[in-house]
Amino acid sequence: MKILAINPGATSTKMGLYDDDKEIFSQSIPHYKEDIHKFEKTSDQLNMRTTLIKRFLKEKDINIKDIDIFVARGGPFKSMESGTYMINEQMIEDVLNGNVLADHVSNLGCLIANQLGGNRPKYIVDPVSVDEFEDIARISGLNLIERKSLSHALNMKMVAKRWAKKNHLDYNKINLIIAHLGTGISVSAHKKGKMIDINNANDEGPFSPQRAAGLPSTQLIKLCYSNKYSLQEMKKMLTKKGGMYSYLGTDSVPEAIERMLAGDTHAKLILNAMMYQVSKYIGAMACVLNGKVDSIIITGGIAYNEVLNDIIKEKTGFIAPISIYPGEDEIYALVMGVLRILNNEEKVMDY
Repeated sequence: MKILAINPGATSTKMGLYDDDKEIFSQSIPHYKEDIHKFEKTSDQLNMRTTLIKRFLKEKDINIKDIDIFVARGGPFKSMESGTYMINEQMIEDVLNGNVLADHVSNLGCLIANQLGGNRPKYIVDPVSVDEFEDIARISGLNLIERKSLSHALNMKMVAKRWAKKNHLDYNKINLIIAHLGTGISVSAHKKGKMIDINNANDEGPFSPQRAAGLPSTQLIKLCYSNKYSLQEMKKMLTKKGGMYSYLGTDSVPEAIERMLAGDTHAKLILNAMMYQVSKYIGAMACVLNGKVDSIIITGGIAYNEVLNDIIKEKTGFIAPISIYPGEDEIYALVMGVLRILNNEEKVMDY
């Protein structure tokens, strides 16, 4: 089967063409700020991104009619179980009508796949809104606010299953803690195949290269009512210009590490603090799992940096063995989700 996987991001659309599990090619199509900012809504970018994909396939001399299956990253739709879902009219309508948890670029995935795929099979896999919380995990501490499950589910579910397969174990019978370290950081507890708790990287948990995440609430309230910042400025400060960026003026982890190794003690403090907070949340998820943890898995782009992995290992290695799966191979994860359906390892989910 020829499978085209599509992953729309803020500044690019990544895609990969596979023959079953064998990669034919992968490509990242860049989008420039001036092209993106002219669209009022994220969904307005649909035709622009679809046209660029078609143009690239034509340049590669690939006939879109020869592609059997289309699969795309799923966004923050309504709360959903983990799995591979057939793209249907209701999903398309919900995205176009804004009946989703957030207006996020990943919502474009199902729209692009639907437009390219026509009547052929079209899927999304483990969307951002995968929700397998136990009821106790939804309690926030204020009855007007409920904790939400929004995360890097696609990558975390993939590395969980890869680790289980490598170790000849059944993902549905083990307990894992998975820390996805990227521009946002998600730390999750997986209990017998279910992701039962996780921090929403925009609201809580460790700070990251861009996101402030969990903050002292009363001080945050005072900042909001200081009349110094608008609502949009506050949102940008917390999700784009917070975290490491607010301290060091960069969201580039390699740059921050380079500064640290050159003797910048402030950069060293901030990097250590970020990994300190990640380690604290790993410890918290160990408590969620009653201390019964088969492995801790560190993944995401930051996991390429051994100097930071070592900080986490030193602080959490007593909990369970630690494995490193650097990067976020989401295109491959999408293809694997389709192949699990084709190989009858999982059943297709209904949206």
